[in-house]
Amino acid sequence: MIEGVKHIVAVASGKGGVGKSTVTVNLALAMVAEGYRVGILDADIHGPSQAQMLGVPEGVRPQQAGENRFRPLETHGVQAMSMAFMVDTREPMVWRGPMVAGAFQQLLTQTAWNDLDVLFIDMPPGTGDIQLTLAQKVPVDGAVIVTTPQDIALLDARKGIEMFRKVNVPVLGVVENMSLHVCSNCGHAEPIFGEGGGKRIADEYDTRVLGQLPLSLSIREQVDGGRPTVVAEPDGEVTAIFRDMARQVAEQIEGQSADEGPSISFSD
Repeated sequence: MIEGVKHIVAVASGKGGVGKSTVTVNLALAMVAEGYRVGILDADIHGPSQAQMLGVPEGVRPQQAGENRFRPLETHGVQAMSMAFMVDTREPMVWRGPMVAGAFQQLLTQTAWNDLDVLFIDMPPGTGDIQLTLAQKVPVDGAVIVTTPQDIALLDARKGIEMFRKVNVPVLGVVENMSLHVCSNCGHAEPIFGEGGGKRIADEYDTRVLGQLPLSLSIREQVDGGRPTVVAEPDGEVTAIFRDMARQVAEQIEGQSADEGPSISFSD
């Protein structure tokens, strides 16, 4: 187990650009609103975005907590750790896979998490080094898969689900992001990326759709500005969707018995 953490939930997608980090930060903040102690680990070493989404100013560094350990930064009631807190975010991380996996492991194990109920891990897209490191080194209680209804995104979301199934990590559900665009002028609703994709994939893999999120300018503006929707509009419709998702995640991870965690085994 990771010291100071009760449950670990990975938020993943098969491909980039589907809003995974936006879902992670709002889901974490919704968990806080539901009364849980929550952390976020930004595992996207090459393109960390949680610092900006949480409104952490550039150049803010974590405090040391004893030898080789750092305290997570706390913002909006969430404990957070990211590569963005360690380096100049304008400099590219031109690293090969083993270095990236090593950096992820250090962030995970050298952060002094303080009594978390849930640690959300914002995964990089795909099924590569970091995903393997996570599966082999960490007891993950469950995974949330983020997709858009678009066929191409669903194709990659399937790979994400298959990967977690291979390593015995329960898929807690699918979040269908950008599922409907509502015109801010006339109110006309249109499924720009297609419809029903999240449900199809959830049915196929015997899991559930945790929620459907609209394609909305305000959601994007709020995370870009460091005040995600759950904080910016606590009584809004989108926040209600995230709060409902948070309750479903909590219910599932708390429902697992202690000996029900994943048993990871890989053949070479």
